[in-house]
Amino acid sequence: MADKTVKTNAERMLDKMKIAHKEYLYDGSQALSGVEVAALLGQDVRRVFKTLVTVGKSGAHYVFMIPVAEELDLKKAARAVGEKSVEMVKSKELLPLTGYVHGGCSPIGMKKFFRTTVHESAKDCSEIIFSGGKIGCQIETSPENLAKAVRFGYADIVKRGEG
Repeated sequence: MADKTVKTNAERMLDKMKIAHKEYLYDGSQALSGVEVAALLGQDVRRVFKTLVTVGKSGAHYVFMIPVAEELDLKKAARAVGEKSVEMVKSKELLPLTGYVHGGCSPIGMKKFFRTTVHESAKDCSEIIFSGGKIGCQIETSPENLAKAVRFGYADIVKRGEG
């Protein structure tokens, strides 16, 4: 593909802040799960994170980043941000709220900043990979570099499997 790709808000923000990162582009025409994207990129699923947007009982919105093979524990997520409860934002509300589409939501460059919590396993990774702001684009950077672009805290926010 020789055409110039249009940079996403996330990519522009990282470039502007001179934050070291690597981009992965892949064919986003098929709906792939995060686990399938990790496999396609030849990456360990524990390093590839998905970005989830929720709304709390208070009406405030929150962003959670968890490994793609994991499931967000809504009770733990609510506790992490001091809410009685949180639920996922409906797909149709995501674009007007964040500027990103379902499956291409990046924690960087949303229309406005929402309190962000990253699963504590990211602390064990030298680099993590997450959406670059559109389907077919992933960004790799260190948690320390991500913290330069987005303020976040760490918490245990995933469901624990049996065994």
